[in-house]
Amino acid sequence: MNNFQFQNPTKIIFGKGQIAKLNDELPRDANILLLYGGGSIKRNGIYDQVISALGDRKVEEFGGIPANPEYAILMEALAVIKARDIDYILAVGGGSVIDGAKFLSAAALYEGDEPWDILTQNISTKKGMPFATVLTLPATGSEMNSGSVITRAETKEKLVMGGPGLFPTFSILDPEVIHSIPQRQLANGITDAFTHVLEQYMTYPTGAYLQDRLSESILQTLIEVAPKVLEDPTDYTAASNFMWSCTMALNGLISKGVPTDWAVHMMGHELTALYGIDHARTLAVIAPSHYTYNFEAKKEKLAQYGERVWNITAGTTEEKARAAIARTEEFFHELGIDTKLSQYTDDYEGTGEEVAKRFNERGWKGLGEHQTLQPADAEQIVKMAY
Repeated sequence: MNNFQFQNPTKIIFGKGQIAKLNDELPRDANILLLYGGGSIKRNGIYDQVISALGDRKVEEFGGIPANPEYAILMEALAVIKARDIDYILAVGGGSVIDGAKFLSAAALYEGDEPWDILTQNISTKKGMPFATVLTLPATGSEMNSGSVITRAETKEKLVMGGPGLFPTFSILDPEVIHSIPQRQLANGITDAFTHVLEQYMTYPTGAYLQDRLSESILQTLIEVAPKVLEDPTDYTAASNFMWSCTMALNGLISKGVPTDWAVHMMGHELTALYGIDHARTLAVIAPSHYTYNFEAKKEKLAQYGERVWNITAGTTEEKARAAIARTEEFFHELGIDTKLSQYTDDYEGTGEEVAKRFNERGWKGLGEHQTLQPADAEQIVKMAY
């Protein structure tokens, strides 16, 4: 097991009816920006619960954060923060809204001229404006980590940012919110969380027995509850296990003491930036090809995953590893997730070259757990996913 440090300051408030706890947790004198997405919270009753809990606090609303939080729209929200002397952000939504809140938290205190530099220069935010979240869509784990992904439409870029100053102060997780989530988004959430675990697990053995078992248990739980959540989102037991699995998949715990990959995400982000494909679905497109391309480096862990998660016990290490890749792709299909780029766009030719070109322009080298994947490797992986 590798050396590590772990600190996660986010307070989690989990369970039925917990949105009312906003009244206890938010400062009475806060000047709050209420940030949300396309307005579904006004149709499913969550908005009314939030407004009721906020009471007579001073609140400015900003809606319309898109599925991939867009820089230009976030800059409009930043202008509101500065014009209205906002000192606290409350994000009510899924990962995109929460990621947007993290950008605003950093940008509100950023002293440079162009907040986009936070992403392009990989600036770690040590202190941001305080913010809290009410999670409405389990998937990204953004409610309990300090990372964020922001899109800029004019340049077709999707970049990451983060820092120790970007953990939510607290996050409210009420599993009943999934009742009104469309099946497509539920399938995306399951796929996103599943792939988050794989990015931190599917590397090579390092003797981190507990981290492996924690990762495997999250994967097994997602597999178990997936059909139940899709069939009946009102099943509270399934919903609560789904929501908590998504949070545990990316709150930092399972990555400690082990190598991590994240190349799947880096390539997937480019597919979203280029074609607007749902984030989770880009991961399902890239992951099988990535594991096949890097088979020799990953086969031991792939075989372990096959044995422990999918009960694949017959065959050699290589055979079990290849069967594990195939079973993973089959699982995505069972969720209704296509796993080839050509199933999402007719303009896929040249995508591998474009991804490699972008990586080269940014000076990105050494992707993956061994830091050996070059842009040319990314090109081949993307081509394998056509």
